[in-house]
Amino acid sequence: MGFNPEDIRADFPILQTKVYGKPLVYLDNAATTQKPKSVVDTICGNYYAQNANIHRGVHFLSQRATEAHEEARKTVQKFLNAKSAREVIFTRGTTEAVNLVASSFGKAFCKEGDEIVVSQMEHHSNIVPWQILQSDRGVSLKVIPFDEKGVLQVDKLNDLLTERTKLVAVAHVSNTLGTVNPVKEIVRMAHERGIPVLVDGAQSVPHMKVDVQDIDADFYVFSGHKIYGPTGIGALYGKEEWLDKLPPYQGGGEMIKNVSFEKTTFNELPFKFEAGTPDYIGSTALAEAIRYVEAIGMDNIARHEQALLKYATEKLSQIENIRFIGEAENKSGLVSFLVGDIHPYDLGAILDKLGIAVRTGHHCAEPVMKAFGIEGTVRASFGIYNTLEEIDILAAGVERAARMFRR
Repeated sequence: MGFNPEDIRADFPILQTKVYGKPLVYLDNAATTQKPKSVVDTICGNYYAQNANIHRGVHFLSQRATEAHEEARKTVQKFLNAKSAREVIFTRGTTEAVNLVASSFGKAFCKEGDEIVVSQMEHHSNIVPWQILQSDRGVSLKVIPFDEKGVLQVDKLNDLLTERTKLVAVAHVSNTLGTVNPVKEIVRMAHERGIPVLVDGAQSVPHMKVDVQDIDADFYVFSGHKIYGPTGIGALYGKEEWLDKLPPYQGGGEMIKNVSFEKTTFNELPFKFEAGTPDYIGSTALAEAIRYVEAIGMDNIARHEQALLKYATEKLSQIENIRFIGEAENKSGLVSFLVGDIHPYDLGAILDKLGIAVRTGHHCAEPVMKAFGIEGTVRASFGIYNTLEEIDILAAGVERAARMFRR
């Protein structure tokens, strides 16, 4: 059983927007997704009906908000198939989650001369935190390369792993190339040497079923705003054995048990990593977003987006002088491309005048652009509400822009 995107578009009022008099064609889902009414209603409902600071409060509203927040944690646990809700840490998103691990893991386990392995296709948020650790602790970064099609050369990983390798950090899906990396194999190879692995799931969680126990990742991170949830909320999954070993990331509020001027004792998981007032409104809205996609079915979503990807690749391939950046066989629902010598910003600006929202630039993945010898790309990325008709509009818009520049 599949689903008809036309049936759910009514759940997303923003899709009725007109851009320069044209119907909005929103193809920037890898940057952020639009939000269904049920998610926005959850945010409003929580503020209007049960807004109170959570945990420790004995009054009715606090108890009610606390229960909703912790139920949201269980929703994320089940969605990822984590063993325990104690393994789910709420963060502001993928970036904060990676920074949390880099900071806490680095303090506990890294010293000068140690190594962190990342891939050449990482988003900046899975590069820069490790470079900060490089400055602070003297670790070195080693990089798994990809080939001319944007396929990660996993066979070279074994040569990069040494007795000094402390952690491997890799994207499940490239936000620029769309490549789906064999993270289960990468985890297996690292674990054979006793090396933990962090997987960046920002671009995988919205598009496919994710089972952290099956992958066997030690850490897995994602953002709510990419899975039809609100901005400013996300999650870090970490195996309990690792989270127990790591020191707190920030101090204050909920992450303590007892404080004196002589000594502070830290709270148990997951609260040890959730200093201050949590985003209890965002967590419940994230849980609603997860329920929304689960009602559609992650397998159905994957099939729909693969159909869009196949159709878009075929349609865009007919345009003269188009060049696709990222041609792996195993891809998620996005296409990155260039047309002749047209600058991606120029192409994106023309598409915008036609009501088509795409992303242009380096997509926070400058090493990818450097590898291809380009400044940036045009990226069209797909979601549950996109249709084949919108792909036709995109292809016609790109062709129109190409004709303009040919003249």
